[in-house]
Amino acid sequence: MARREPLNREKILDAALELAAQEGLEGLSMRRLAKSLGVEAMSLYNHVSNKADILNGLAERAFSQVELPDPALPWQQRLRAMALSMYEVFGRSPVVPIALMTDQANPTSVRALTPLDSLVGALYEAGFDDAGAWRALGAVNGLLFGSLLLSTGGFSGNLGEYAGREEVGVYIREMDPARLPHFSRLVRNIPRTGPAKDFEQALDMLILGLEQSIPF
Repeated sequence: MARREPLNREKILDAALELAAQEGLEGLSMRRLAKSLGVEAMSLYNHVSNKADILNGLAERAFSQVELPDPALPWQQRLRAMALSMYEVFGRSPVVPIALMTDQANPTSVRALTPLDSLVGALYEAGFDDAGAWRALGAVNGLLFGSLLLSTGGFSGNLGEYAGREEVGVYIREMDPARLPHFSRLVRNIPRTGPAKDFEQALDMLILGLEQSIPF
């Protein structure tokens, strides 16, 4: 008989990520997680406190994978590099940004917050005061998490693949160009660059806007 590997926190987090990817965050429960691991639910509590602890652990692990840029680089390059790295990391595990956006995960460890600390440091270096840095951080987070959400919601992805080619065709055909000329034109000419490229270009636009809003 094959010997079962001992349970540990990392193994639980791996299984939780897989289960959440299959069933969604609402389908992630201690009972289901234990079943997927072939153990009793009580065994999990030797390594994790509850579902919130699991989601915080997944978020912390994701944040720890964000690559920190060279601190000697100009603030614009550092901000850009970190935002792109966050987009890539969180894009690999879509349930993590959803948990963060819905306040089901709120990691507070140094390991989790180091990338954000570095990002805020870049904003302070740029010349923002406290209020300006707070608003700039909100703008970056809004673009980052909004883009991640849209990339799995249809508009930033491949419309044909997400909604089905027939449904998209109906959507376009039923739109009246005479009454909705601008949106109708846009929907018929959505660039096929892909979500990652769209995010990168939007990020460059945001950074340019931040540069122009720095108080002198």
